Amino acid sequence: MFEFLPESRGRRVYLKAAGRLTDADYKALVPKLEAVIQAHRSMRLYVDMTALSGWSIKAAWDDMAFGLRHWNDFERLALIGDKRWQAIAAKAMDALSKGEVRCFPAAAAGEARAWIEET
Repeated sequence: MFEFLPESRGRRVYLKAAGRLTDADYKALVPKLEAVIQAHRSMRLYVDMTALSGWSIKAAWDDMAFGLRHWNDFERLALIGDKRWQAIAAKAMDALSKGEVRCFPAAAAGEARAWIEET
């Protein structure tokens, strides 16, 4: 499931992803993110993945489809987690994205928040 964190405002969106994500989770999330993009023309997204255990196949597809559709709409994307695949995914996304993508270990979540807030 996705939880919007209280710091979310304007084009800055703070999420916590927990458990095993499903298609229903993305169906609830995507319209909210698209509304932010439509209102602000770009988005800074912080995703705490420390409690994430995985995705269903359909959810993984939903995630990829949203990312491809909005590739140039991310100004900054901070992924928070301690798993190696998260750091690898962030590097690959950063190389291909117009915006900046960084992976932060859980211990550096405050640094990630400061980076998202930076003007």
